[in-house]
Amino acid sequence: MAPRDPADVTDLPLERKAVLLSGQDFWSTPPVEDAGLPSVVLTDGPHGVRRQAADFDRIGLLESLPATCFPPAVAVGSSWDADVAERIGTAVGREARALGVPVVLGPGVNIKRSPLCGRNFEYYSEDPLLTGVLGAAHVRGQQAQGVGASVKHFAANNQETQRMQVSADVDERTLREIYLPAFERIVTETRPATVMCAYNRVNGVYASQHHWLLTEVLREQWGFEGVVVSDWGAVDDRVAALRAGLDLQMPGDSGAGNRLVVEAVRAGELDEALVDRSARRVAALADLVTEPTGGFDVDAHHALARELAAQCAVLLKNDGAVLPLAPGTRVAVVGEFARTPRYQGGGSSHVNATRVDDALTSLREALPTVTFAPGFTLDGSGDAAALRNEALAAARDADVTVVFAGLAESDESEGFDRTTIDLPAAQVELIRAVAAAGPRTVVVLSSGSVVSLEGWHDDVDAVLAGFLLGQAGGSALADLLTGAVSPSGRLAETIPLRLEDTPSHLNFPGEQGHVRYGEGVMVGYRHFVTVDRPVRYPFGHGLGYTTVGTGDLRVTATGDDTATVSLTVTNTGERAGRHVVQVYVATTAGPVRRPARELRGFAKVSLQPGESRTVELRLDRRAFAYWDVREGGWVVAPGEYTVQVGASAAEVVAEAAVTLAGDTVVPELTLGSSVAEWFGHPVVGAQLLEGFLASMPDGAAEVHAGMLEMIGSMPMRRFAADFGAAVPPAELDRLVAVAQAARAG
Repeated sequence: MAPRDPADVTDLPLERKAVLLSGQDFWSTPPVEDAGLPSVVLTDGPHGVRRQAADFDRIGLLESLPATCFPPAVAVGSSWDADVAERIGTAVGREARALGVPVVLGPGVNIKRSPLCGRNFEYYSEDPLLTGVLGAAHVRGQQAQGVGASVKHFAANNQETQRMQVSADVDERTLREIYLPAFERIVTETRPATVMCAYNRVNGVYASQHHWLLTEVLREQWGFEGVVVSDWGAVDDRVAALRAGLDLQMPGDSGAGNRLVVEAVRAGELDEALVDRSARRVAALADLVTEPTGGFDVDAHHALARELAAQCAVLLKNDGAVLPLAPGTRVAVVGEFARTPRYQGGGSSHVNATRVDDALTSLREALPTVTFAPGFTLDGSGDAAALRNEALAAARDADVTVVFAGLAESDESEGFDRTTIDLPAAQVELIRAVAAAGPRTVVVLSSGSVVSLEGWHDDVDAVLAGFLLGQAGGSALADLLTGAVSPSGRLAETIPLRLEDTPSHLNFPGEQGHVRYGEGVMVGYRHFVTVDRPVRYPFGHGLGYTTVGTGDLRVTATGDDTATVSLTVTNTGERAGRHVVQVYVATTAGPVRRPARELRGFAKVSLQPGESRTVELRLDRRAFAYWDVREGGWVVAPGEYTVQVGASAAEVVAEAAVTLAGDTVVPELTLGSSVAEWFGHPVVGAQLLEGFLASMPDGAAEVHAGMLEMIGSMPMRRFAADFGAAVPPAELDRLVAVAQAARAG
């Protein structure tokens, strides 16, 4: 039956409207036949469709229909390519249509605050711009297929420890500049069908009942019109959540929450208009329900997964051009991950892949001589000494040994955080021994977040970080190692020298129910470049099989608070490749401490040998703005801004300055404002100072200027009480009125 106008649901009895506000089981909403509304299925994503095949009355994590496991967000982030993200979203949307799924839960756009977060494999980056651009592209691709997205987890969900109770204690500037922009971009640019609220509290209030987040910010400021759905089991108080702006509680709770809503309305504690509002929103999801399309092209989607995965891996090191492997090279492959690949994360996003490629088979297809030794087991069983000796023998007989190392699924998953970034000790020992035994050594890493390279990095010739590449990751890695594809990934998160160097280290994961975001806006590379702390590899780093030069940088102001950037990139090597243009902005303008530089634009371009291309990027107002907590909005401070092109966040290859007029901000002035704020006020400060000095005895001005420095933080109310003769109350009232008029004008 075709759905009726969603507005019709408001004519239903209260009890029937309330039925729409929670699931009927674990994965679907209840049908409302008298309104012509079918059940809506919501399933896990985002890098593949996890359509449960069994009974919807339970979670059934391992009981899902076969679907393509595309590269997870940890890999897509390293692609720095919106086209990669959009093509994955498009393919996921097609498979969802084929499997009868109207809403796929994803993408996850939480910021990687710490490398220890157990769910980092589902998130793109430590940078909000990169995260937002890629997340928006995924949503565009998926929703173009008629399948709704669910952008998650809103907000400040950056750890798994105590994730269902912990309070993320974070100031507003940090929220606005780091943890909210990706959500804001996706909501304002792509109109996602749903936004999923997080489990955690934000500054003491559960996200599911956080009126400021769900209504003031999400709806009133950003204009979101879709459904706010809870993370599964995130609702603590159903009535408070509905009042705050949460529409759909998932999963179903046998109607208990709906009964509470009805009782609250009957008791006059909840306005029925709020029930109508949320019921209309949830009813609108029925427009996404279609008949299954009858399948998808499994082979084509696997080939797509292979193509895109190869664009996501990051070549960190390549001494002596050991890669790509030359034809005829005798290659020893060491490491169980080569034949038993780690290609996705654990937990709710675990996809039942249609097939899985392993790198060992693919390398043997591409190269004439490949030997293999497992080197270690994934569960720690077996004779370690025998496995190691076999690996060393293989390395001695090879020209190049490729060691596949990384983290097993049991090492990182949804539900818990890591306690270390180190590789397992047995793998570190194996890498060092193989590097000592063989002439040349390449390490290929598989993990859902960064791992430490210390203790073995300097012993090997090349390092290729594959992260988690999806079901075709094995063949994609073979394409990269053999040179069929040139590496083009760039790090979307910093690889530190020590875990202790990371900015959130002393505050992660918190204690006694609270985690303090004490590093503020200095997250990830922002911290490292600002305090000039060395890292193993910086955000944005990545090598290819060619070289690229940058020149002709021009920055032109296009208004008081916008600019355009133009530059030329040239492939100066002998192989084709893809290059990522990274544009950062640095400034000291304004009253707040800014990071040394922040990513404000990027583009990925393909270049043939010798080819040059001109790249133009527009820097909008937000590229230069900070969140002003006093003004309650974005402010572009007047002054000079340096636009920097970086090979990474740590290496600037070209820069140019631009001066912007910025915003004229007239600060609010009251008797509670400080003496320093009064005397420094751009409109009335000079008048106040002139009158104050005129009332001083001859020769006392210098003394009183020094005194004002000491008492600059004193509220004017107290200052006036002590120095009433110098600052008459009537004059203060006049100046307040002048300041208010200037502010209003």
